[in-house]
Amino acid sequence: MSRQLELIATAPMGLEAVVARELKDLGYTDTKVENGRVTFKGDLIDICRCNLWLRTSDRVLIKMGEFTARTFDELFEGTKALPWQDWIPVHGEFPVEGRSHKSQLSSVPASQGIVKKAIVEKLKQSYHTEWFQENGPRYVIEVNLLNDVALLTLDTTGPALHKRGYRKLITEAPLKETMAAALILLSRWNQNPSRPFYDPCCGSGTLPIEAAMIGWNIAPGLRRSFNSENWPAIPQELWQDARDEAIDLVRDDIPLNISGSDIDPKAIEVAQAAAKSAGLAKEVTFQALPAARIGLQGDYGCMITNPPYGERIGEEKEIRRLISQLGRISAEHPTWSFFAITPTKQFEHEFGRKADKRRKLFNGRIECQYLQYLGPLPPRH
Repeated sequence: MSRQLELIATAPMGLEAVVARELKDLGYTDTKVENGRVTFKGDLIDICRCNLWLRTSDRVLIKMGEFTARTFDELFEGTKALPWQDWIPVHGEFPVEGRSHKSQLSSVPASQGIVKKAIVEKLKQSYHTEWFQENGPRYVIEVNLLNDVALLTLDTTGPALHKRGYRKLITEAPLKETMAAALILLSRWNQNPSRPFYDPCCGSGTLPIEAAMIGWNIAPGLRRSFNSENWPAIPQELWQDARDEAIDLVRDDIPLNISGSDIDPKAIEVAQAAAKSAGLAKEVTFQALPAARIGLQGDYGCMITNPPYGERIGEEKEIRRLISQLGRISAEHPTWSFFAITPTKQFEHEFGRKADKRRKLFNGRIECQYLQYLGPLPPRH
């Protein structure tokens, strides 16, 4: 199957442009940015490469087809017309997931059932059998109905791309790895990864670990597997080639100065275990430390953090004190840049100054601002 495929990199709300930039940096120039996704052209090898390399996307999907579906008959016939036999073998497992918004076919379970039935009918024609055991590789299909248009996709990823494989334990309110990577890419730190990097509220260590992976150009999917690795339609040598390429591109000769701290010693234990699991225990340092005792080393660094926010009475006072302390640290280190993702409306007031830039992002379902206080760039040598 050498024909060009239409692929979709799904994007968390607000990060579509970041995902598009990643794709461009990987060499995919023919991109189309839409709400929640970036569509691009690729071949089988590109399924492997994008699953290994995309830091801020959730999944890589194959766009199977898109058509108007106002009735179940239209949905059935449109689905049956697509080339499912090119991908799904006779023993493949093919669950169907669904979503519907502003469409006449509003019942998601009914639409899923129709799509499943249509695919079964198509595969019956191809394999001349009446029964499918579904005990082989997994092919997750989604029918997404929006304004009476059905988009059918095949998920090449499996567990979402934020599951890098290094985080076995999590602390309270963890930051997803994809969001952590986006915060780093939206800062200017990755342009010069030998600059100091510090997270004063590091929790389970996601931001410092993602920074180290970006700094050394480690493909985030290198330590995990993907559903499509087991698909007969994608030759194993393509996966091997993509992994070999990723290993060759690691730049572990760059000196890193990455650290994090947290007031909770248990969180630091989790962070250290995650860094060890990621193979970065020597590159990232963590310590249990309150914000008042932080001492930043070096110039032109980046402090990027996801500070806690109060949901219980009595917490808000502590949060305000923490933000004020971070503001003082920032004021004492004028060459540093400071970045925080927060839903706290009074952050800038407590911090002591207005942000140079702000960007609306969603941390899970919580609407946040990514506040950016930009220090000077290091001088060119």
